[in-house]
Amino acid sequence: MWKLNRFIFKMKNSHFLKNLIMLVLGIFLGKGLYESEVTLPHFSTRLNSVLDQIEYLYVDTIDRASLEEIAVEAIVAELDPHSLYFTSDELKAMSEPMEGGFQGIGVEFLISDDTLMVVAALPGGPSEGAGISAGDRILQVDGEEISGSGLTNTRVMKLLKGEGGTKVDLVLMRSGSGDIYDVTITRARIPINSVVASFNLTEEIGYVKVIRFAATTSLEFATAMNDLVDSGTQMVVIDLRGNGGGYLKAATDMLKLFLHAGIDIVYTEGKSSPKITYKSQFEGVFSNMPIAVLIDEGSASASEIFAGALQDNDRGLVIGRRSFGKGLVQEEFEVAIDGALRLTVARFYTPSGRPIQKPYGKDVDYKSDHNDRVESGELFHVDSIQHTDSLEYSTILGRRVYGGGGITPDVFIPLDTVGASRDLAELVWSGALRDGAFNWVDTHRSSLDGLNGFKGLYESNVWNDPVNGGLAEMMSMYNEMMGVWPKWEEEEADIIEKRFLSQVARNLFGEEEFYRLTIQEDEYVERAIYELLEGQWFTLSEGRLYLSPNNTD
Repeated sequence: MWKLNRFIFKMKNSHFLKNLIMLVLGIFLGKGLYESEVTLPHFSTRLNSVLDQIEYLYVDTIDRASLEEIAVEAIVAELDPHSLYFTSDELKAMSEPMEGGFQGIGVEFLISDDTLMVVAALPGGPSEGAGISAGDRILQVDGEEISGSGLTNTRVMKLLKGEGGTKVDLVLMRSGSGDIYDVTITRARIPINSVVASFNLTEEIGYVKVIRFAATTSLEFATAMNDLVDSGTQMVVIDLRGNGGGYLKAATDMLKLFLHAGIDIVYTEGKSSPKITYKSQFEGVFSNMPIAVLIDEGSASASEIFAGALQDNDRGLVIGRRSFGKGLVQEEFEVAIDGALRLTVARFYTPSGRPIQKPYGKDVDYKSDHNDRVESGELFHVDSIQHTDSLEYSTILGRRVYGGGGITPDVFIPLDTVGASRDLAELVWSGALRDGAFNWVDTHRSSLDGLNGFKGLYESNVWNDPVNGGLAEMMSMYNEMMGVWPKWEEEEADIIEKRFLSQVARNLFGEEEFYRLTIQEDEYVERAIYELLEGQWFTLSEGRLYLSPNNTD
């Protein structure tokens, strides 16, 4: 019944960085879908007049283009947190993950000790076809030595990326043997997946992790769902934690798979942009499949549209913590000479009419929102979430929901203070955990051959070696970074070891095995399984599946 047609669908500084990522991803919401039919007025020449006089009369020579860029950025910064100006280079770099791919040689890399190291040759890419392996060192690109203190991510990407069909000559050192070899690689389109894991949690329940809403997301998602149904899935958990959003169309296309025909999904409206309502046009192939959606304070934009539409239509169970609160629609406009302006032209509203955007403006520190939530206690206690009565709305079956600051879940999951410890945050955001895991794998690569999955890794002698094993490496790495020997509580040490193990598993077995490990003993996932199998949330009425209007957590 749920099988798809295969032909059609085959804590401070660290949280500031997370919030910045949310802003960057969120600006893609309306691109390629929301078209404003506005006649632009004649623009004032005051700014040009000032710049003309500076350029010709100022005592020193100035770079007019740089001044124009500073002026534009300052103007846009006065509008709202999501209207942004980008140079053409910035625009290209940010668009690649949203378009679902880039042109290059197909390697994941890191720079360690001034050396460019291959973390993985991406499956199906030209580097894998050329025999490049994880752990190999890239020594030269087109005859240019690339090791040394001047080696940066920006320089590497400029050298390795390029138009599809162009060739690049590489000289590499083979991991383990130290043999030098050279290859010529033809650059090609390298896919960037947004559905990074899909597998069964139980015989009946499937799991799908979606990290962004990009141009290829709905197709990736449909393919993953098709495979899950083939494996026996009858219910699904969709993990949108940390998903900063992306294209509106990707979210609406995914939602249509779970909704009956004629159901409202979202609407957008602005001062100069007429109201546009998006609906499901057909009977979704999964319209009677129980679904739970996982969100947190990092779920923004299109993630909130997805969760909000399911919640307002009493169609899916939302589990987690209140989402980010990004409800502004941006449209992209070309800027003369160079760059582009992503300008907020409308707000989006869930089917019940509730706005998602959290407050911003003169007296609001938008970037401190996460810290404000910590201090208010809302990340730890559901009754600490502040709601305004004037922003109370009702789902189609009469359940209360709230607008004006993200999606409040049906089932609350408090923040794990141990899992969010300062030590762990420092290890993650500094890159030490990632780099340390790669270095440990690189050192023990021959001993790790033949292991099958994270369970085999965790039980292996090489991982449990008291001197050179994974835990010993992690402790040594922490000591080197922090200058002190860590004094972790047992529970904290277990969590940090698990995170280190998950990074090792990602290096050895790929992204999906990483998520198979990270959701072990995950309170979100465990609660979702319980509610889907044992809870009383879902009610079949007139042949259709809904959430029970009387169920409260």
